[in-house]
Amino acid sequence: MNHAFPCGTLPLDFVGTLRARRNGEPLEKLASPELLDDWFLESGMLDLAPGASEADLSLAVDLREAVYSLVAARIERRPLPAEAVAEVNLQASGLPVTVRLGPDGATRTGTVVQGLAALAREAVEIIGGEEAALLRECSRPECTQVYLDRSRGHRREWCAMRTCGNRVKAAAYRARQHSAKS
Repeated sequence: MNHAFPCGTLPLDFVGTLRARRNGEPLEKLASPELLDDWFLESGMLDLAPGASEADLSLAVDLREAVYSLVAARIERRPLPAEAVAEVNLQASGLPVTVRLGPDGATRTGTVVQGLAALAREAVEIIGGEEAALLRECSRPECTQVYLDRSRGHRREWCAMRTCGNRVKAAAYRARQHSAKS
């Protein structure tokens, strides 16, 4: 598997395809059209690879960065950037993914543009709806994954406990052990 889905919210997991944004050299998980195809398959959004091209990859990165810009504005309680709003709205206006019922169940197929349209529409629902108040960015310095904090007290600090939360807690434990020995 080439991609991670720690949020359980596809547009926010899609934003996470650029890892460690604040680092000098962030890790690009959409470095090729094939990796974009893999993202759609691994996410379960599509059952067949859409056959991404370089142009599709460029559209995908534009959408990802626009969604991140909007999420960051919501988190920081700033006005939504007009360019990002226009990009997300443009991509959200595309045709939906095709869903067909067959003898083996439902099959989801479509082009990259259709998949991006679905992601953009869901992003609009999140950023423009009540869930926008739940948007957070992982507090682990090396991570910039965004997520919805649906925890009871809305005090979740990490995108996922099994990854970032465990790393932070383990580092704190090691630091306490080291200082106790000194």
